[in-house]
Amino acid sequence: MAIVAQKKAQTSRSIQPEYFSDFLSSFDVDSVKQDLYRVTNEEAVKSSIRNLLLTNTGDRLYDSKLGSNIRSILFENFSPAMDSVLEDLIRTTIENYEPRAKIEQVFVNSEIDDHYVVATIVFSIINKEEPITLELFLNRIR
Repeated sequence: MAIVAQKKAQTSRSIQPEYFSDFLSSFDVDSVKQDLYRVTNEEAVKSSIRNLLLTNTGDRLYDSKLGSNIRSILFENFSPAMDSVLEDLIRTTIENYEPRAKIEQVFVNSEIDDHYVVATIVFSIINKEEPITLELFLNRIR
């Protein structure tokens, strides 16, 4: 009787190194691993930028300066100057509170009739030079 041993097929996976890692802000738990879900690399930095820009100044308990006042600006009268104010506010917030991101360009397009603003942020993270694009849709809700 001959015994035939089967080899497991080895697949080559390209494993990307994790430079940055954050927990999801919802603190969801992975049911298989019984651990918190994580986002890594670009997604971690995108999530952090989104949270910074959508946090009002003074909302965080131990750092009252953290965040931006983009939501309050959305209720002002829109003008061409408002786009440049939003661009400066986005740049300043990211430069001050997200050291992993290097801002390359910020575009703000306001739709006055539909009451929303589209902010397109092009940035790169420290360990990678390829640009990453993040689009935020900011609208007035009240």
